[in-house]
Amino acid sequence: MLALLGFATIITLLFLVMAKKTSPVVAMIIVPIISGLIGGFGFEMAEFITQGIGSIATTGVMFIFAILFFGIMNDTGTFKPIINGILKLAGNDPARVAFASALVAMIVHLDGSGASTFLIAIPAFLPVYDQLKMKRSTLACIVALAAGTMNILPWGGPTIRAATALEIPVTALFNPLIIPVLFGLISVLIIAYFLGKKERSNEISKQAVIKMEELPSELERPKLFWINIGLIVTSVGVLVSAILPPHVIFMIAFAIAITINYPNLNDQAQRINAHAKAVVLMVSILFAAGCFIGIMKGSGMIDEMAKAAVLHIPESIGKHLPFFVGITSMPASLLFDPDSFYFGVVPVLATTATHFGIDSVEIGRAAIIGQMTTGFPVSPLTGSTFLLIGLTGVDLGSHQRKTIPYAFLISLIILVVSLLIGAITF
Repeated sequence: MLALLGFATIITLLFLVMAKKTSPVVAMIIVPIISGLIGGFGFEMAEFITQGIGSIATTGVMFIFAILFFGIMNDTGTFKPIINGILKLAGNDPARVAFASALVAMIVHLDGSGASTFLIAIPAFLPVYDQLKMKRSTLACIVALAAGTMNILPWGGPTIRAATALEIPVTALFNPLIIPVLFGLISVLIIAYFLGKKERSNEISKQAVIKMEELPSELERPKLFWINIGLIVTSVGVLVSAILPPHVIFMIAFAIAITINYPNLNDQAQRINAHAKAVVLMVSILFAAGCFIGIMKGSGMIDEMAKAAVLHIPESIGKHLPFFVGITSMPASLLFDPDSFYFGVVPVLATTATHFGIDSVEIGRAAIIGQMTTGFPVSPLTGSTFLLIGLTGVDLGSHQRKTIPYAFLISLIILVVSLLIGAITF
């Protein structure tokens, strides 16, 4: 009974979200509550919800302050000199320009926002690509690959969702993937270089002006460049070393960053308000997910679903479940939105894996190497994909045909390296 109710709950959630009948926040609150009432849990669900929200509270705090921190760093213009330096070094060689566009997209995506990455990287390089007679589809492909691979970072949406769904520290999920992700990023740069090399046969304009558009802004703090860079490096270094919990790191980093760069109280309020929309949207989803996870786990639905799945999954497949999740994670971006996948599908897969003696964290790692990471900039289920193709003037079909094979390749490279170093077991 509970297994059937659980599957019905997830199918209903997937339908409502993917068919855009309701928002993910509403669906993840209402659907499990109705299922809980049908299952006869009544007021017990209040305790389930409270426990679920409590389990993801620190992840939500980390996300809030990470977004505010990197948002402040972007406001101050910290990345602009780096980007302009890269653009200057690129010259008018298509191979170097393509390489530079990947590198810039990686740097800009440190804030974890696909939209801001595309809004900065595409306008910076589009005139250069046009003047060098390079294909706009190449720019769209390269920026998508760079942003997608960078989206695996601990404060990226997929990684945060996976950590939340599995109720594990984000560092436990991400840190073993550092080396595989570095291989993925190197692969992006290599692919970008060779895509640019293919463009060399086109007619090249020697008059290409390669410089990031300079917009006058009172928010920029060029005199504090090295202090801000030091703050970023220190924060990321402490995060990777796991000396302090991620939420503590970014709370402190944000407080220092906003105090140093914007000591005026009104300026501080304006900077927080400027990034509040992105913060509130994601955090509301996280806490709604806490409601969903709390009821699904507290009621026993996930456990019963996993037991039912074990009965129907051959042992030969079950023993290699993380591998199969890793193989399918990138294509899954075309079928599932991130909320449905991470909060609906991943917990069932993770619990199922434990019945085969596999640590559930491996399912999370396998999922984030492709699902809405390398796969998000080609998925029709994300708004930022349409922003990317809109800015470059490339139609969705052409973008997908060019980018999906490379995105899948990078996902496979990350998976293979993960298997080799033991971050994911076969």
